[in-house]
Amino acid sequence: MNQNIQKEDPNKLLKLLGVGFGIAVTVGGTIGTGILRKPGPIAANLGDPPLIMLVWALVSLYAFLGVLCTIELGVSVPRAGAWYVYARRAFGDYVGFVTGITSWLGTVAALGFGAYTMSEYIALVWPNKEPIIRWMAISILIILMGFHSLGTKSAGKSQEIMSFLKAIGLFAFIAMCFIYGGDVQTQDLVATTQRIAQPALLTGLIIAFQQVFYAFDGWHTAAYFTEENTDPAKNLPKSMISGVLVVIIIYLLVNLAILYIMPIETLATSKLAAADAIRLIFGEKSGKIVTFFLMISILGMLNAQIMFAPRVIYSMSKDGLFFKLAQKVNSGGTPSFAMPLTGICSILLIISGKDTCERLSDIAVFFFVMTYAAGFASVIRLRRKEPNLPRPYKVIGYPYIPFVLIIISILFLVGAVYSDIDSSMYALIFLILSYPLFIMTKNINL
Repeated sequence: MNQNIQKEDPNKLLKLLGVGFGIAVTVGGTIGTGILRKPGPIAANLGDPPLIMLVWALVSLYAFLGVLCTIELGVSVPRAGAWYVYARRAFGDYVGFVTGITSWLGTVAALGFGAYTMSEYIALVWPNKEPIIRWMAISILIILMGFHSLGTKSAGKSQEIMSFLKAIGLFAFIAMCFIYGGDVQTQDLVATTQRIAQPALLTGLIIAFQQVFYAFDGWHTAAYFTEENTDPAKNLPKSMISGVLVVIIIYLLVNLAILYIMPIETLATSKLAAADAIRLIFGEKSGKIVTFFLMISILGMLNAQIMFAPRVIYSMSKDGLFFKLAQKVNSGGTPSFAMPLTGICSILLIISGKDTCERLSDIAVFFFVMTYAAGFASVIRLRRKEPNLPRPYKVIGYPYIPFVLIIISILFLVGAVYSDIDSSMYALIFLILSYPLFIMTKNINL
């Protein structure tokens, strides 16, 4: 019987994942470059500690409510690909295509940016490596691709281990800041970037929200793996709610710890705030030890991204909206074409230069929030379109919570266009070109 099923669909994903993996991939897929790189620029844009914490708290609430909506979608339509699957089911092929491609491209950009950031941290631990940072970033992605080709089981276990180490390392960082940071003198800190002029409050708030949204992207990661979950109706609510609460607690505490250590003027000049905080407490030598644990944070995020992004184009391929090769799965359950394609595209971005990676990471935020809005709208649309669809979990406060989240997402996108017209312009141009690309995809046998 099993052999017949295998012959019918040799590219079926394997049901191997449970609650532990869901929590780990939420933590690992969210906590990474954002919390390590963004506190300094956020401080430069806002210049006020209570306002900084308020922005982080508001986006934390957005992510928590977003998780509640995503759980309903994930257990109702348990397929790999998350936002793409929901948008296509609710609004049809075109909206699904746009949502899927933007979700995948955004993660490709974030993956390249994350690998580059990890290489910068490696250069802090092992000096004189700056000339080969780009090649280190490429090597990281090649190693990850080789490891993930071994299969879903080993990739899932590695994610659980790295997320556990990541959480331990960040909680240790928080504890050290509060225990040893009271008498730190900051005048000897060498800034890792130059002070920029603080913008007007409205512009500063919009930019800060954009940066925090980038840091929080990943709160929905477990939904990409519902097709591979042993019991999504039971496991997904536990893993997504637990995972996002862990992320929120860590993010708020890390920011409080950094603000406790570093005056706002010093923080505003910092490119790698967590590393600078540790250097302030223990000096260069001791700071390198903790920096090593912070690198694990980035590695866990990269591990999650190179695992979930291929699931998007895998599902698109199954629906005839991407290359047929992307639906190929190896014996270990890993998309055997979609995974290396994702990694190679990220490598091409790294080769194109750091500035390209950073610009595309800004564009990625626009895409990410757009896919969130499509997902929240899908909750409402599917309730009306398919009222009899089995829903083992229903979002509380329906329809108010999805509507509020849609409005917030749209306001953010409008603000992003207002504050960063250059990055937003590229995203808007892509949206204009997306329909001809969709028609071409539908008419060509991929």
